[in-house]
Amino acid sequence: MDAQHIAIATVERVDVLVSWNFKHIVNLSRIRLYNGVNLKKGYPLLEIRSPKEVLHEEA
Repeated sequence: MDAQHIAIATVERVDVLVSWNFKHIVNLSRIRLYNGVNLKKGYPLLEIRSPKEVLHEEA
């Protein structure tokens, strides 16, 4: 299922994929691998972030 999420996000060219899955998706070494494949296949880099990185708390 994780690979499917990455593939769909790549093909649909989403701006950012947000996930709590730190083991398989939001993992720097895996992100590098995903993006290496994307570049090889002619797709853009996929930005992958955790929810904490995209949520903005207002004071």
